[in-house]
Amino acid sequence: MVRTTHSLSTSMNLRSLGTSEIQITPIVMGTWQAGKRGWVGVEDASLVQAIRAAYEAGITTIDTAEVYGDGYSEKLVAAALSDVRDQVVYATKVFANHLKADQVIAACEGSLQRLKTDYIDLYQIHWPSGAFNSDVVPIAETMGALNQLKAQGKIRAIGVSNFSRSQLQEALQHGRIDSLQPPYSLFWRQAEQDALPLCREQAITVLAYSSLAQGLLTGKFGPDHQFPEGDVRAQNKLFQGDTYQAAQQALDRLRPIADKYQISLGNLALAWLMAQPQTCAIVGARNPEQARENAQAAEVQLSDADLAEIDQIGRSVTDRLDENPVMWNFG
Repeated sequence: MVRTTHSLSTSMNLRSLGTSEIQITPIVMGTWQAGKRGWVGVEDASLVQAIRAAYEAGITTIDTAEVYGDGYSEKLVAAALSDVRDQVVYATKVFANHLKADQVIAACEGSLQRLKTDYIDLYQIHWPSGAFNSDVVPIAETMGALNQLKAQGKIRAIGVSNFSRSQLQEALQHGRIDSLQPPYSLFWRQAEQDALPLCREQAITVLAYSSLAQGLLTGKFGPDHQFPEGDVRAQNKLFQGDTYQAAQQALDRLRPIADKYQISLGNLALAWLMAQPQTCAIVGARNPEQARENAQAAEVQLSDADLAEIDQIGRSVTDRLDENPVMWNFG
């Protein structure tokens, strides 16, 4: 049951989204899990409560996508937040199979209806065209449609997700891009060598997804953990072989730092990430307790010395990875 309170219990220091007028929270509530596919044991009621708890703890920016459960995630976001729509920022995404001009327009209309709103704050291209065997569409065509939606007031800002530096550069030739959403965490850092320097040059906000490395950085998975069939993490490269063991050793080295600040391992990893230039952390939750704990990471101020040590510990994992930015062996 959604409460009708309209007052926020906590407020976070807001950050500008790119060069837009939109103000976002340094922690963004992620809702991939709300679509159910690739996740096991996720309950609707608990998720709606989690989204609401995130909002009440000060996380007023919510990230979703049309492809998460064929729009199911967007519907749950609306169920949780429609009564406070004017106090939240909605970010959603158009999938790689909808990047022709008329498809972008139709996809946006679908998202507007499911989110029960007449505008989307940040509308993002989820994957570059051609991904997942989708048709290759010139970025000029896709951006033309996005610019049209922006001119009509249906979207307020344009972002891209899973774009390389060269793809981002090409998109920038056709309009303003205010955010890049890459996989980025202490244990997954390919973006630092690729698109992130361009983001700094162009004042593009980095919305880091899988910011806890799909839960690995929370330390809750032991050395011999096995994921059930249907859980997307079974295909995550970080959970396999020597890389997984290196991650366990890195977590052991991070624990004393977390203890010093009296915070969880997960919040230590989030605090490190939010301390990186122009970077906000997208983090999901499947219940209100997780959402409230995630929100607490925004209050953590790490010393320069600890940031440097955490950085170095993270490299003991990332230095053994190849340059492929995709985190899963989808096969």
